[in-house]
Amino acid sequence: MPQPPRRPVRPAPRGGGRGPAAAAARPRGRRGRHRWVRRTVTALSVTVLAAGGIGHALMTGIDAEIQRVDAFKDMKNRPRAGHGTNFLLVGTDGRDRITPEEKEKYRLGGAPCHCTDTIMIVHLSEDLERASVVSLPRDSYAEVPEHLDRTTGKQHAAHPVRLNAAYAEGGPPLTVRTVEHVTGVKIDHYLEVDFVSFMRTVDVVGGVRICAAKPLKDRATGLDLAAGPHELNGGQALQYVRSRHVDGAADLGRMQRQQAFVAALIAKATSSGVLLNPVRFRELARASLGSLRASEGFGTDEMLTLGRAMRGFSPSSSEFTTVPIDDVAFPVKGIGSTVKWDGAKAERLFRALRDDRPLAVRARSKAVKVEVAPDQVRVQVENGTGTAGLGAEVDAELRSTGFRTTGLAADAADRTAERTVIHYDPRWDRSAASLAAALPGAELREEAGRGPVMRVVVGAGHEGVTRVRVARAADAGEFGAVPGDEVTCA
Repeated sequence: MPQPPRRPVRPAPRGGGRGPAAAAARPRGRRGRHRWVRRTVTALSVTVLAAGGIGHALMTGIDAEIQRVDAFKDMKNRPRAGHGTNFLLVGTDGRDRITPEEKEKYRLGGAPCHCTDTIMIVHLSEDLERASVVSLPRDSYAEVPEHLDRTTGKQHAAHPVRLNAAYAEGGPPLTVRTVEHVTGVKIDHYLEVDFVSFMRTVDVVGGVRICAAKPLKDRATGLDLAAGPHELNGGQALQYVRSRHVDGAADLGRMQRQQAFVAALIAKATSSGVLLNPVRFRELARASLGSLRASEGFGTDEMLTLGRAMRGFSPSSSEFTTVPIDDVAFPVKGIGSTVKWDGAKAERLFRALRDDRPLAVRARSKAVKVEVAPDQVRVQVENGTGTAGLGAEVDAELRSTGFRTTGLAADAADRTAERTVIHYDPRWDRSAASLAAALPGAELREEAGRGPVMRVVVGAGHEGVTRVRVARAADAGEFGAVPGDEVTCA
């Protein structure tokens, strides 16, 4: 049976908020001017490439290097197409072309299971302005449709499985059919990434920066990161996204790290000049696509369209969530423990994808994210300058943003302070960090035994008070979706 037609990646929108009206509505400050300059350079780059056909010339040969797979073979009774374009992105444990040294260094020994460790639906909005990423747990309870077993040649009736078992039974076609069956989302393109393409892509962009909120250590993968920011090369990044034994969250924690990493990779690719440099863009495409398996409909035109869309992307253009879960240990006879979805919430999530609606609730406030809420931080303000009333002014500003100030600003013994200093007890270091975020340029100074009340001595270089907030679960809205800039390093 011939393969059903599939919609290509849609061209740039007629409107999409990038026209003169949208431009006129933007602020004219420094940030607006920088954005205008960047987009002007981008537009010129795209125009030059398109005018000379250079874009296609640079991509010549890469399309031929992609391993093709008929992921839509014998597809019928498919979901109705919605708006936008849907990619099914799966990560497999293929490691054939990894060197022995890399296998040993990054704990990649043993035989691959030829299964899908990572399963994501990536939805690109119709206006090419937003990418929504929905992670599907590999152990999700699912039912595979009737199919022919690719290894035994036997016909199988529909039966329950863990979601990642669909690949082992019927490869990409059965994986696509199963995902469409359980989500009701029509898949337009299938992309399969193995360990090699993942590592090479990270290395081509020059590594990716992630932030660990706490130490991460996993003996199975060799991951060993202290708390704080880290620049990861390809091998280290692979350890980071594969680790599932760093905490009790197992696969769910791993999916959150994978989402954070994808957001960080988008941030690096869109901020490093890769997408504005034709030669580097080709290098990135060759690294990421050279060991990729993809459906036939994903070719040169689609790659160039995606490249142009990504030039206007930033981490805030993306959003990430996991399908709503009802039971993380749902027992199934003959299979064991599975992850059962919350049917009603999942249906609303996938309907939003089909309708091309944003999943994340964008914060109205531009407040800086902090770990400890300001109403949990107690503050005593002192004026360290000769400017009368400055201490009371800062006290009032901090109090208006939620900090528990004493309301009784005093004059410091030394009135010649140039820089604002926060004196804090190291036992309350997280509270001190929240206060420091609200006082840009302030110096943190440990004072053992001080107790929970922070002492702020305002200096002549005081830069004002910045609003801060804690990112609560409610911020993520109904679907628990988080914008990409909420999960990348600050």
